[in-house]
Amino acid sequence: MIRILLADDEAMIRAGVRAILGADPELEVIAEAGDGREAVDLAISHHPDVVLLDIRMPKLDGLAAAAEIRKAAPGSAVVMLTTFGEDDYIAKALDVGASGFLLKSGDPRELLAGIHAVAGGAAYLSPKVAQRVITQLAGGQMSRAAAARDRVGALTEREREVLALVGAGLSNAEIAGRLYIVEGTVKAYVSTILTRLGVRNRVQAAIIAYEAGLVA
Repeated sequence: MIRILLADDEAMIRAGVRAILGADPELEVIAEAGDGREAVDLAISHHPDVVLLDIRMPKLDGLAAAAEIRKAAPGSAVVMLTTFGEDDYIAKALDVGASGFLLKSGDPRELLAGIHAVAGGAAYLSPKVAQRVITQLAGGQMSRAAAARDRVGALTEREREVLALVGAGLSNAEIAGRLYIVEGTVKAYVSTILTRLGVRNRVQAAIIAYEAGLVA
């Protein structure tokens, strides 16, 4: 039996969620809280398997309550159940140690699946939330790569060769040997590359080389 603490400041929402959970014989709501502070106290005293937390609650919001619960009752998995699906809420919920993030507007089956998943030690994001996270991560990576390629595109072919070797961690002497040029010429290339990329050191240049795809 999976023991659940349900926390939401709206009694009707709690009743609806309790009804959904009651349809699963393996789930049991052992306590309910109407605010974040009460949720923390009940989690400490009851040690539920899963705590379902609304994000916006009086006295202590769900994110702060989740952080306290994860510290005071680490055996209890936390799932955020909310109508708010903004990216900053998702990121903050994951940062404070929540194992799941579900939207109240989602399919009731998602709620049941999420409870079972986190109770078993896994993480669970509703499909809409998962898509937001994937899009955000992919978008960030792609935008950095595109910016890096634009900056590298301003370099000459030889400068790109030198940058790739800098990104691979080679010293000036090693680059000189690889490209059959003198070390002084490599130093000049590196200085020019740093200036044209607008970076201050080789580490920053190496990062750009990596993001631009010059280094595997």
